[in-house]
Parts: sequence; structure tokens; C-alpha cells
Amino acid sequence: MRFALFRSGFTGLATLFLFLAACEQAPSVPKPRAYPKVEFPERTYVTFDESYCSFTFEMPSYAKVQQDTVFFNEKPIDPCWFDIYYPDFDCRIYCSYYPITDENPFERLNSDAFRLAMEHNKKATFIDELPFSKPNGVSGIIFNLEGPVATPFQFYVTDSTQHFMRGALYFNSKIRPDSLAPMHEFVKEDITHMVNTFAWTRD
Repeated sequence: MRFALFRSGFTGLATLFLFLAACEQAPSVPKPRAYPKVEFPERTYVTFDESYCSFTFEMPSYAKVQQDTVFFNEKPIDPCWFDIYYPDFDCRIYCSYYPITDENPFERLNSDAFRLAMEHNKKATFIDELPFSKPNGVSGIIFNLEGPVATPFQFYVTDSTQHFMRGALYFNSKIRPDSLAPMHEFVKEDITHMVNTFAWTRD
């Protein structure tokens, strides 16, 4: 009888040990990746009308204009080089203006804009070219780039004869399309509004 009790107890302990061991070896289920919630500002606009530029447009009120005074330790080609900086998102729209001249013809500037956009073709999953033309002499192309690219949005505006302004959006953070996607879309709407309200102020 003692043997039977010992055997019964031993069997129970063995079963408990195997159960605990199985619990310890159970694979852990990875938690879904979570990103911090982004608080977006109320979308309002103010007029960009700087004296060093020959155009105006409506820009977001929650961004700041920062004129470029140095470019690779040299002066920019034109005083109308500036950034539109978003403090809340730590991103910038780099804007550079080029007067169209015999030394800098429209064809070259247009080709450079396409080349700079297509440099991201290796990592982009999709590049959409969106041309636009307005009755006030403003035309250009918006480049919408999707995928793990450094710049998700580029554009240029021109009158094809005298003025050419190029812009590119960059975030000062590691490229994570999933986590940055909401901010990408928010700023893209601002850029679209800027382009739609763009106008030359002098010939």
C-alpha cells in the first residue's frame, strides 16, 4: 500500500513538474508595435510675403520661416533661400529660388528637379508626378514619394521664363514610414495649400 501511495504521489509530482516546465517554455507572443500619439495643431495659415522673395503664398501658422544665409560655408545662390520649419514635428521644407537666366535656363532647372526627385527611386515604392498649372502664371510639378525615402514630398513652381522655386520636405528623424505616415500626410496637405495659393509678386 505504501508503494501504491508513493507511486501515486510520484506520478502527481511528475505531472506537475511537466506542466510547469511546459508553461515556462511556452513561446511569448510579441506585442504589437505602438507609436506615440501625435497631437496635430489646428490647421490655420498666414501669408508668406518676405521682401527677399518675388512671390507669396499661404503657409501654416504653426511653422517658422528661417532664411538661409549660409549654404556649405558659402552664400546661397539667391537671397530667397529659406526653410519652413515645423517645431512640433522637427521637419523642414527646404525652399530654394533660382532666377531663370541664360546661364541657368529653365530646361536645366527642370531637369535638375526631376533628377533630385528620381535619386530616391531605389528606395521609393512609388513616385507620383502631379503637374499643375494656374491662370496666374504659376505651374509646376509635385512629386509624391512613398516608401522608406528621406523625402516624401518634393515640388517646384515656375513661370517658365523668369522664376523657378523648388521645395523638398525632410524629417529630422530615422526613416520609419509607418510611424511618420500621419505627419507626412499632415504636412503634405500644407504643401498642397501653399502651392495652390502661390503667386508671383513681381516680374
